[in-house]
Amino acid sequence: MPIRILTVDDHPLLREGIAAVIEGQSDMQLVGEAANGREALQVFRDFRPDVTLMDLQMPEMDGVDAIGAIHREFPEARIVVLTTYQGDAQALRAFKAGASGYLLKSMLRRELVDTIRSVHAGRRRIPPEIATGIAEHASDDALTLREIEVLRQVADGNGNKRIAHHLGIAEETVKAHMKNILAKLGANDRTHAVTIAVRRGIFHL
Repeated sequence: MPIRILTVDDHPLLREGIAAVIEGQSDMQLVGEAANGREALQVFRDFRPDVTLMDLQMPEMDGVDAIGAIHREFPEARIVVLTTYQGDAQALRAFKAGASGYLLKSMLRRELVDTIRSVHAGRRRIPPEIATGIAEHASDDALTLREIEVLRQVADGNGNKRIAHHLGIAEETVKAHMKNILAKLGANDRTHAVTIAVRRGIFHL
């Protein structure tokens, strides 16, 4: 029996490229495709693939939410994340949601087939640079949802007063959040904090 695969990505060209690689493997079969997380859940229900390849940045429902939704219904689902981002925070969210493997799109040609076979066999696949990033920050205090909201506002170019207005909180509270954010990220200033957050995949611009 071939390994039955579902591909989830909002870029048709990437799905076509993956399909071409899978077609060249005698032990694999592409059974379905989806362009966003909502479609992915429905297609998964219809086809029950052995391995799902899941992009993270998609419209309607992103990859992490889709992984969580699929895993709640099908705890045995084996899902490999496909992403252009190396951020440890994003990788950790994906694994907590239920991902079994993580593959950078830059490594697709070299690693895709081996990763599918490994995950299908019940093993986890994490690129060394992602594993190192997760380990480096394992003991860090994670930013709270409110702190992430504040930092997103900073990334949009807003000062404390405007952030306070947008979030409906006091300006002093914004300052307290910023102090915590800088300490948790080990950042020198607001701009540095945004740069670190984007690099680590805490959020995307």
